[in-house]
Amino acid sequence: MVHTVYLGLGSNLGDREATILKAYEEIERLIGVIRRRSAFYYSEPWGFESAHAFVNTVVMVETSLTPRQLLRRTQQIERLLGKTKAHATEKTRSLVFSSEKPRSLVFSSEKPRSLVFSSEKPRSLVLSSEKTRSLVFSSKDSSSRLPIYHDRPIDIDILLYDDLTIDQPDLKIPHPLMQERPFVMQPLNEVKGKSE
Repeated sequence: MVHTVYLGLGSNLGDREATILKAYEEIERLIGVIRRRSAFYYSEPWGFESAHAFVNTVVMVETSLTPRQLLRRTQQIERLLGKTKAHATEKTRSLVFSSEKPRSLVFSSEKPRSLVFSSEKPRSLVLSSEKTRSLVFSSKDSSSRLPIYHDRPIDIDILLYDDLTIDQPDLKIPHPLMQERPFVMQPLNEVKGKSE
């Protein structure tokens, strides 16, 4: 059976356009036939700060792979094109101040700092830049985890797979954040032939 899937691709390291073109070749080799693809969209990093802008695109692919097989193949392509664990999205917990009184912590340097709280459960506080607005605590507890993004040579997200909805820890379809990301929705609408 042939399935229609939409994949979002992004790159912000190295020769970004060449990496995405190579990803197209690998998608055709390992996943299926690309029936449509969007133009390249250029965007600032989303969810983190970096000097490296992204190139983003969306492809519509016909495939016989199951969603789980598709996930494994997209991850295989990412590895083939240089994505490592160092580029992967991490999960962390964040602390939100709910008090009406503003709280602040000021460092005299722009370099990230760590604070270790002495308790049975150590926590570290990382401020990644002057623009940081939330306090982020690392923890082994997997509940309430939020993503921390990094630069990457390639990222391939499964956006849609037919009309399926899947909600598993490592596989969520439709992609849960795509509606919040113009750099995904604009090329997706282009490929689907929808006006913005």
